[in-house]
Amino acid sequence: MALWKETGQNEQRAMPNEQRAMPNEQRAMSSEPSEKVEKAEPAPAPVNPVSPRRESLPRDRYESVLGSGVSIEGKMEGNGDVRIAGKFKGDIHIKGNLNIQKGAHLTVKINAESVTIEGEVEGTVVASGQVTLSESAQVVGDLKAKTLTVSAGSRMRGNVEFGWNDSEAAKFANGRAHETDKTVSAAREQAGVSREL
Repeated sequence: MALWKETGQNEQRAMPNEQRAMPNEQRAMSSEPSEKVEKAEPAPAPVNPVSPRRESLPRDRYESVLGSGVSIEGKMEGNGDVRIAGKFKGDIHIKGNLNIQKGAHLTVKINAESVTIEGEVEGTVVASGQVTLSESAQVVGDLKAKTLTVSAGSRMRGNVEFGWNDSEAAKFANGRAHETDKTVSAAREQAGVSREL
């Protein structure tokens, strides 16, 4: 049995970081005794080659994935994030992020925190946060979000409402409805048409 001392590696471990970066000649000059008071450096901590096993920490939200070969009809509810690459028909109501992959086909009513659309969606999309339409997105239906990002090349047919908080949206809807009623009444008066026919 042979034992030997690996001086090169042990010297490297014992050297401060500044000296490791120096060329060998400068290192030799700096290691010579000098008249200055040298600082005593603590011995390096022993290296543990195997890190202790960590218990998995629970995440706030998990992501559910529906692969490209999956076709589901029904209702989806939950607190996690969802990524869909297949086909889905029904309702999605999640307190998380919804990611609709390129190639996915959804006929759906969506309510989520944020929605990223890369595939095809037919139905209603409501997000309390952001909706992102990527360049491959195709939406037929209504969309409502706090913020909206639209990439060049995406397509949409329907109504869009974004940037309004709830109180502003209510004022606008009520104000527009009142204006429409007043306009119709004024037009009827001018035409001499009464409500009773």
